[in-house]
Amino acid sequence: MTDAPQAEAFWEQHYRARRGGGAGHPNAILKEMIGTLPSGDALDLGCGPGGDTIWLARHGWQVTAVDISSVAVERLSALSRQLGLQDRVTGEQHDLAQSFPGGCFDLISAQYLHTPLALDRARVLRTAAHALRPGGHLLIVDHGSTAPWSWNKDPDTQFPSPGEIANELALDTDRWIVVRADMPQRRATGPAGQTATVTDNVLLIQRHDRER
Repeated sequence: MTDAPQAEAFWEQHYRARRGGGAGHPNAILKEMIGTLPSGDALDLGCGPGGDTIWLARHGWQVTAVDISSVAVERLSALSRQLGLQDRVTGEQHDLAQSFPGGCFDLISAQYLHTPLALDRARVLRTAAHALRPGGHLLIVDHGSTAPWSWNKDPDTQFPSPGEIANELALDTDRWIVVRADMPQRRATGPAGQTATVTDNVLLIQRHDRER
């Protein structure tokens, strides 16, 4: 397994090299699927520039935004202050291979939680499922295809399907239910304005057991 300093250094360099001071656009599937839910406490895993965090905060959610990169977290915290959202956004630095935020949540969003470095992602997502309140949702959106601007340039990369991800999490079906598992396509725009049709792997899980 890749050690923590190497993983942190990789993502620190990634976000230091990123130009532009804004949060960017929220992910389309997050807007589509969460826009009708009542707001509550949300956890944004791998928040990056913070587009999802800012969108959730503007729609009434209390958001804990987590990233391994202190640069990403500090920039997002500063942006939330500039936008007057500091009371709705809490930034925390976590290497999810080593630690996980405390608390319980009504929504946990894992949008494209991919890394070229070693990470037991199933363990992280299983931990996230256990951090949901009864009735809460875990939304996992993964790449289902390789975009031309992706750091992964291998066109033959095989991405696990939503069903395979659900099986890997091995959650008790008496306590967690799969609400959606599909692979929609959309027209995406890259960082330099280029466009391509990409596939997303979408898995939405709801916790429905009673608190014990």
